[in-house]
Amino acid sequence: MQFMLTIRASMEMKITVSCPTPNRCTLLILVLFSFAASPLHASLSINFYASSCPTAELIVSNMVRSASSSDPTIPGKLLRLLFHDCFVEGCDASVLLQGNGTERSDPANTSLGGFSVIDSAKRVLEIFCPETVSCADIVALAARDAVVTAGGPAFEIPTGRRDGRISNAANVRSNIVDTSFTMIEMIRLFNSKGLSLDDLVTLSGAHTIGVAHCNAFSDRFQMDSKGNLSLIDTSLDNTYAKELMKKCPSGSSASKTVNNDPETSFAFDNQYYINLLGHKGLFQSDSVLVEDERTSARVEAFANDQETFFQSWRDSFLKLTTIGVKTDDEGEIRQSCSFAN
Repeated sequence: MQFMLTIRASMEMKITVSCPTPNRCTLLILVLFSFAASPLHASLSINFYASSCPTAELIVSNMVRSASSSDPTIPGKLLRLLFHDCFVEGCDASVLLQGNGTERSDPANTSLGGFSVIDSAKRVLEIFCPETVSCADIVALAARDAVVTAGGPAFEIPTGRRDGRISNAANVRSNIVDTSFTMIEMIRLFNSKGLSLDDLVTLSGAHTIGVAHCNAFSDRFQMDSKGNLSLIDTSLDNTYAKELMKKCPSGSSASKTVNNDPETSFAFDNQYYINLLGHKGLFQSDSVLVEDERTSARVEAFANDQETFFQSWRDSFLKLTTIGVKTDDEGEIRQSCSFAN
């Protein structure tokens, strides 16, 4: 069964949906209609590479699974890489471009990881399907598969993105969430990407996996003249705060990290929301989700029912991966993900 729909609002989007049952198509179409508020022009389709590179998604999936088996931090890195790509210039793999003044060179992105997985997948794809599969699609697929590898939901996403040619470090800071953001600041940023308040709560669930550097939450503590840390953020659980101060004492190496989720660190589940209810959100931007009445009920719903979170994750992830996509002559298919053609 195949559907073709064209949505026109502040943009035009044409997405071809091919799926085996009417129910699955209905779900995808409902999600895709929600993109109407997003500032993008896109022409994507499920199984975009079915004819040109039928094994594309399998190759990416195998690379993610192989890398994750030897390094359990890989899924979190790939998911974070997607966020930093899509929020700046759209989902166009601009974060992968190397060089002076590129997004990748900005201090906010120097701690990103997972590049080797993307590069490995691209090298294999260039052997079997030269100049066919975009780096932007590889990033999106790898993040989707990373979640599955970590125990999260599996679902199809549309492909057909083209790679961007522009990557500017000056565009990074104003387009990504800072861990000290207030609710108002996060809502403003997410809305600018066509994402709703519900998307904000749902996509914050990415913090159920991954790690963070100590300086990402150091503003929740203060240091006295003797170098001793004390908690100044009363929204944080005291016992959890002591654990963090022990793991990240004053003078810690800049490379020192802690797990985002102290309970099930490498499992994509709803434990993040359970942690929030226990006042164990690592970042200030996490804690505000349970403190704000606009989002607290959703946090509680996800904490109580993992499947509810997973269903919402599918919808919000689909929206995330279509932010500002480039298609046709708006972009290119890079031969190397690190450099424009």
